[in-house]
Amino acid sequence: MKKLEKILKAFSNISRLKIVRYLKANKFASVINISRNTKCSYKATSKHLSILFHVDVVDRQQSMYEMHYRIADGLDPAAQVIIDLI
Repeated sequence: MKKLEKILKAFSNISRLKIVRYLKANKFASVINISRNTKCSYKATSKHLSILFHVDVVDRQQSMYEMHYRIADGLDPAAQVIIDLI
C-alpha cells in the first residue's frame, strides 16, 4: 500500500501530469524541452521529474550537459493504468 500511496501522490500534481503526457507523446526529452512544452519553469520541471523518478515512473539518462527523461519500462501496474488514462 505504501508504494501505491507514493505513486498516487506523484500523480497528484497537474504539472507532473503534463510532464508525463508530454513524455508519453514524445518518448524521450531533455529537461529544457519538457519545461518549454509544459510551460513550467526549468527548476520546477526538474523537481517534478525528480519526484517521478523516485517512484520509478520515469527513467533518466545523462547526455553531455543535459539530463534526458522517458517513461520507465516495467512500470508498476497502478502507474501504468494512470499513464494510460492521461
